[in-house]
Amino acid sequence: MDPTLDAVDTGTSGERTLQCRYGTQARADAFYRNQVLDHLNVAMRDFIALQTMVFIASANAQGEADSSFRAGPAGFVRVLDERTLCYPEYRGNGVMASLGNILENPHIGLLFVDFTVSKIGLHVNGSAGILANDELAHHPGVTTAVAGDLAETGGRRPERWVVVAVSEAYVHCSKHIPRMRPATADEIVWGTDNVTAKGGDHFQARASKRASPAG
Repeated sequence: MDPTLDAVDTGTSGERTLQCRYGTQARADAFYRNQVLDHLNVAMRDFIALQTMVFIASANAQGEADSSFRAGPAGFVRVLDERTLCYPEYRGNGVMASLGNILENPHIGLLFVDFTVSKIGLHVNGSAGILANDELAHHPGVTTAVAGDLAETGGRRPERWVVVAVSEAYVHCSKHIPRMRPATADEIVWGTDNVTAKGGDHFQARASKRASPAG
């Protein structure tokens, strides 16, 4: 038997400590060995090309974490090659929480979940950087044809792009992922400034701040 098939060179020290404590080493080793890649294979690249949403995890220099959500037309997250992908950033609330974290700490985690067809997920972890539109156009993985396509995504022009160098990619199993109905085109208003369409102050935070003595 090829000894490299049993080699396991992944897993954080925290993972390993808890695997030992709870007796899950064998299962974890099998998962690392059989499911964790350091690149995006063809099946993963094809999967990403069909997705309309992604969940993003980032943290600042102190390790304080934040999670966020991005959405767009199918394939709005672009795979440039087997070790590089990118996604667009549009005008938002101006806080730039995820981008601010990336500026301090490039580590990023992406979770793609297909709620409508395959009911499967894909984790992609790596290091991120922020590029302007013209900088992305000159990225080694972007061809001239792709550069023109990237200039406008879903009828909107991105303000900038996040480019991710992939270090890990692995499946998120379908167990307990609910099946959902995809929104129709007339239910999605890309880039709107309409307060109602955006959800506005849905959680009444503004009123809470006014009512709070500390506010």
